[in-house]
Amino acid sequence: MKQINRRDFLTASSFALGALGLSSLGLAPRAFAQDKGLADLTLGVATYRGQDSYFFEDAGTSETPYKVEYSEFAGGNLIVEALASGSLDVGGMSEIPPIFSIQSHRQPRLVAVLQGDVNNQVLLIPRDSPIESVGQLRGKRVGYVRSTTSHYFLIKALKEQGLTMNDITAVALTPQDGFSAFQSGQLDAWVIYGVFIQLAKFRSGARVLKTALGYLSGNYLIAARPAALEDPLRKQAIQDYIQREARTLEWINNNPEPWATRSAQLLGVDKAVFLDMHNNRSQPSTVIEVNDQAIASQQEVADLFFATGVLNERLDVSPLWDRNFRLLPL
Repeated sequence: MKQINRRDFLTASSFALGALGLSSLGLAPRAFAQDKGLADLTLGVATYRGQDSYFFEDAGTSETPYKVEYSEFAGGNLIVEALASGSLDVGGMSEIPPIFSIQSHRQPRLVAVLQGDVNNQVLLIPRDSPIESVGQLRGKRVGYVRSTTSHYFLIKALKEQGLTMNDITAVALTPQDGFSAFQSGQLDAWVIYGVFIQLAKFRSGARVLKTALGYLSGNYLIAARPAALEDPLRKQAIQDYIQREARTLEWINNNPEPWATRSAQLLGVDKAVFLDMHNNRSQPSTVIEVNDQAIASQQEVADLFFATGVLNERLDVSPLWDRNFRLLPL
């Protein structure tokens, strides 16, 4: 497996965003691609360490009629760049990286949506903090990850209280640096996602002030290289791969113990962290085709980023989406 900027903690958190608990489309094995021409095709797929691709064999979905070349990434922005360069065919990410791709004219095509957990993104406070509401963050040092769902969540949560980013001391940090800063008492609050939540809870007794439920859509997007969709065989392989992901994630959803055990081994994090992630999901996730609601949700993100100065122009996200992409029938 090729590795691109691998950081185990970040990949674990990214995995939690897009993969944990996805239910399948209910497909029978006969729904998988059967075209013999696929045998000579190699599909370039983005993955995060510990993601569903590590469990294909457990789920009985590993026997693809095409070859798969996995490349490991640390975030969706890097996946967007790899899709644009032609080194990848398909990869998953939040709603945000494709928005920033518009200005660079390096847009991927968004072909499907993973509707998933939003409790894996939270606003954390230290164990002994007197803070009891978002309104009390005025003047406080708050860590977040710039241009990510944590950034968007923070803006929305503050806005609800009549506050802006200018009313707090906003500290943009990588997840790893944010974890260190939070653990050492340098932050009054931290907006973060994925495995870092459990690590902060278990190691220092951090408390959840607010989850992203009601603030984030829970939409995580499957993006494809535009040229790959123009090749009928490669498009068929992408469709097939998404079906296999869904079946694999159904296995994960129904087998939390073995999933957590192996995830702990892969990422060097205690098994209890993954069981906690699994048990505290806001909902099981599903794979769906592109629809008006998904496009509107991403447009809302782009509009808020423009209104708050994160983007310097209003962007229309609708050209990113491919409404013609169809999942294989049941």
